[in-house]
Amino acid sequence: MRVASRVSTLRQHRIGANRLTQPPAAVSVTLGIVRDPLRMALFVLTVLTISRVHQHYPFIEKFRPALLLVVASVGYAYMNPRYLTRVNVLGLWPIRVVALLGVWACGSAAFGISLGGSATFILSTYVKVLAYAVLVALAIRHVRDLYTFVWAYVLSCGILSFFSIFVFGISKSSNSYVTRLSNLYTYDSNDVCVVLMIGLPLTLLLLTVEKGAKRVALALILLGISATVARSGSRGGFLGLLAVAGAALLLVNGVSAGKRVMVLVVALFTLGLAAPPGYWEQMGTILEPKQDYNYYDRDGRKAVMERGVGYMGLYPVFGIGIANFNRAECTISPKISPTYTGGPLRCTAPHNSYVQAGAEMGFPGLLMWISLVFGLAIAPLRIRRRLPKSFLHGTNAQRFLYAATSYFAIAAVGFAVTSFFVSFAWMDPVYFMAALGAGLYIAAQAEFATRQPGAVSGASPLSTPGSSRRIPGWRVGQSALRAGLSRAP
Repeated sequence: MRVASRVSTLRQHRIGANRLTQPPAAVSVTLGIVRDPLRMALFVLTVLTISRVHQHYPFIEKFRPALLLVVASVGYAYMNPRYLTRVNVLGLWPIRVVALLGVWACGSAAFGISLGGSATFILSTYVKVLAYAVLVALAIRHVRDLYTFVWAYVLSCGILSFFSIFVFGISKSSNSYVTRLSNLYTYDSNDVCVVLMIGLPLTLLLLTVEKGAKRVALALILLGISATVARSGSRGGFLGLLAVAGAALLLVNGVSAGKRVMVLVVALFTLGLAAPPGYWEQMGTILEPKQDYNYYDRDGRKAVMERGVGYMGLYPVFGIGIANFNRAECTISPKISPTYTGGPLRCTAPHNSYVQAGAEMGFPGLLMWISLVFGLAIAPLRIRRRLPKSFLHGTNAQRFLYAATSYFAIAAVGFAVTSFFVSFAWMDPVYFMAALGAGLYIAAQAEFATRQPGAVSGASPLSTPGSSRRIPGWRVGQSALRAGLSRAP
């Protein structure tokens, strides 16, 4: 009896050991918004930052909700580090570029044309943008966290579209054929399209995994984005929409060509229905650039771009200083020459994010910024090549992760095109995209960790041997992520 008992016990131990060492089977993960205090605070912060809805309600704005949420997020993360990713986010290239831009901005302030102007912008605005991006990256541990922040941005675009259609008025400007959005106190009519051309691909991403009421809500947001682009009367927004449509047709995998074409036809049809009087005449001027004031006026986009390139030549290393372009237009610009006539002197904005980055932070700053924007379009596609095709029909998390590699790239394309017509180099959207790009690496590694042979039941997806589960650790670097992706079948 004793021998039989011992044999039975040994068999149970062997069975238990085999269960621990066998590769875990794919588990169906229900994608839902993560509702712990840290991610909820950052979720609301994202909605406020992107939609700026609190500016519509003065009694809310008085409490400075964005600042309060940042303080609350940082405090909660410090007190509860287990809610942060264990990955060293500075080891991931998107956050590393963001950090380098922050360092170079400080150098541009010291060597630019106005230390006070740049320092004020850095301390009052830019440091918040950088901190927000790093906070979001730190808060992404797996696919559900990534999904949560994608929903936050899409919801922001839904709010912005609602206000653009039902709250903000439209009027006809003196230099435009079209009746367009006016009196916006959040973004102007060109800026709003930059935000929405990131939100459009992210909305399509969620449509690939959602069903029921959520799917209906996403469809309404998609229609609202198309209508808002039409009401904006923005030529840059129209070109951005065409770029996003073309990228979606070329880059998306796992969705039939018929479905892709149908969605885009519906979006374009909605744009046509919502187009205000004069919209297509305004879009027609894209084919006749020399007839537009932006070509011949001294404060048109062409002249401003040429002066911006000139500032790069004068200050090639650190530029004229972050946020100093307007100041340069009224201090070192050729416009201040007595022989340079043409009306009153205007301290104009760059109206081009690439010119803004180069003029204000020199050629190195321009290269960093361009590498961030175009890297965010290329890197997700490189990750997609390493993902197994089985993810296309796998769990909800796997399907979302695979689709994200396509739609994140498309969102970067949308930003790359529309930002050419606005001054968005130092604003939140591209830095939020950088956080999502870093989160994509983290989520991919977490998903692979659940598939690796020898994974121990209950272990943290990103934990490594010898790491503590009580503190973030910062021990998993980019090499570990590459190793995980390289093991993909």
